[in-house]
Amino acid sequence: MVTKQEYTRMVDRNSPKSKTAVNCIKAFFIGGGICALGQVILELYGAAGLSESDAKTLTSVTLIFIGVGLTALGVYDKIAKHAGAGTLVPITGFANAVSSPAIEFKSEGYVTGLGAKMFIIAGPVIVYGTVAATLYGLLLWSLNLFGIRLF
Repeated sequence: MVTKQEYTRMVDRNSPKSKTAVNCIKAFFIGGGICALGQVILELYGAAGLSESDAKTLTSVTLIFIGVGLTALGVYDKIAKHAGAGTLVPITGFANAVSSPAIEFKSEGYVTGLGAKMFIIAGPVIVYGTVAATLYGLLLWSLNLFGIRLF
């Protein structure tokens, strides 16, 4: 029987060494590049004469469309392989998290495949994000009742 310490040593000896600094730099630049692309798109919509609100909305929609398109073509996963968290944080990462399982499970049918599995990755993010936003809103509302204004 292998002890816990022996097992840990075996895992450490056989696991590939992480290149944390290089991975962080790649995530920073690729994630920043995605955000810079979003800024360029926003500026183009603004230059086209759209209002600031409409330009921001269309920028989000465009980035989601690009993320889903790259996921469908199999390109987004290749980018994410190098960028790591740099592709998860922007809105394109969320689009990838929703569209990837939808594309993968489409063959199982629209209800039991696509409909049931589409939010398998993004579902927890939506649930916990909604819960956190609700709790935060309740906290601010409660503080306002006592005359405490944070913003």
